[in-house]
Amino acid sequence: MSILSTRAFVPVAAFLAIAASFAHASAGETVKSKPIGVVELFTSQGCSNCPKADRVIETLASRGDVITIAYHVDYWNYMGWQDTLSGKENTTRQYGYAKTLGIKNVFTPQIVLNGIYDTKLTNAEKIVDKLKQLRGTEEAMPVSVSVELSAEEMTINIGDAKPSLPTKADIVVAYFRKHSAVEIQTGDNQGKKIVYRNAATKLETVGMWTGKAMTVKLPAAVLGKRGFDGCAILLQSHGTDDNPGRILGAAAL
Repeated sequence: MSILSTRAFVPVAAFLAIAASFAHASAGETVKSKPIGVVELFTSQGCSNCPKADRVIETLASRGDVITIAYHVDYWNYMGWQDTLSGKENTTRQYGYAKTLGIKNVFTPQIVLNGIYDTKLTNAEKIVDKLKQLRGTEEAMPVSVSVELSAEEMTINIGDAKPSLPTKADIVVAYFRKHSAVEIQTGDNQGKKIVYRNAATKLETVGMWTGKAMTVKLPAAVLGKRGFDGCAILLQSHGTDDNPGRILGAAAL
């Protein structure tokens, strides 16, 4: 169900507590507008090669100019450890990217930049350098996106399209847990305690952009959903079969 049809509001006290947690976040994590790029990681607690990439996301999440989202996939769960953050929706998104990017097989860890560039980089500074290189290219994010939070609503502002840009995209909210520390009991990472940053809990399309500046208002109830304490707003185009494509703009709370 779309958030736009949601009308149940959380109690004021509960909302204020959640809003306070946003307000007391570090300056770099409270509101991110005009980021240099979006870094999406597909990972798993059962993947022996993933902890290094997880640490990269932890580093990037602390910056004020990069938006990061970690999607824990579920296809490694059969190996003996059930990823506590995994979800079928995350796996579906990765398969969608594979079709968009022309990749035959999915794997972990996989990093996607701006929805259109696949990289095996696991060095934070090199990823930042690559995002900066993408500026001014077909893989940049040229549409302004901002988000504001008040006691009653979350307001998303989307800018106009520029010449030669796609003029149709979804407005997607990616809800995430900012910080999760997990002690892994079995599998390839047995005995490790790993810190996961910005682990996605839900993706929701809340509107459609058609190239003109627009505003979307969501009720405060969206902050009452269980399982998240942050979110990213992605203005994302899509290809055939509605697979995720280029991210034209983004912001985060």
